[in-house]
Amino acid sequence: MTTSAPVLTSAAARVTDAVKVYGSGDTEVRALDGITVGFPAARFTAIMGPSGSGKSTLMHCAAGLDTLTSGAAYIGDTELGALDDRRLTLLRRDRVGFVFQAFNLLPTLTVAENITLPLDLAGERGDPEWIDALIDVVGLRDRLHHRPSELSGGQQQRVAVARAFAGSPDVVFADEPTGNLDSRSGQEVLGLLGRTVRETGRTVVMVTHDPVAAAHADEVVFLADGRLVDRMTAPSAERVLDRMKDLDPGGGHRP
Repeated sequence: MTTSAPVLTSAAARVTDAVKVYGSGDTEVRALDGITVGFPAARFTAIMGPSGSGKSTLMHCAAGLDTLTSGAAYIGDTELGALDDRRLTLLRRDRVGFVFQAFNLLPTLTVAENITLPLDLAGERGDPEWIDALIDVVGLRDRLHHRPSELSGGQQQRVAVARAFAGSPDVVFADEPTGNLDSRSGQEVLGLLGRTVRETGRTVVMVTHDPVAAAHADEVVFLADGRLVDRMTAPSAERVLDRMKDLDPGGGHRP
């Protein structure tokens, strides 16, 4: 399945004819098999698929954390494969944010210091008004001087979300961001991601196995066997679960 050019040109991130092969000969695994997909700017997109479908590989290649075997990956109009290591590192630092399942906060730093850590390491001050507004969006105003050990898991992940957006990136990639959270905290973080997209015009691309999580997105893209097989706008948990059952009828599904 291909995506029409107008969608691709307004994409915050995209891949075209993306192929990723691991190993060779009898051990060769084709994790991505010719995917073309764009992730629209100022939208929240979820990537779903059965285990082994290539969803994490797609995210890693689209974000510049891994390289494609063939095809191309872009952030905006910048082709990642054309960049040397230094320029790719700068692009990831300046134009891409990340939220992972593990919160990856530094325990000796306060909430405020963790939020601005990437900017501080880059020797940049950032936009004080943007960061101040972001603190209100993620609801951490009364926790700025606390350390991670004084926060709940949901609060720690909210710090990680704020850190990902602090440098005003073009796109934030989230890999199973609620995987270590209870259902209530997970819902809060997912609501926060959606609200940040709507209120700040940023772009989020999230890998998830959870239909309830995917239902927070504006659109879900479905992978199977390294290929793009479907897209769903205005998803509900029920519709997503039904589609996943079609893709993985014998695999079952975690609630």
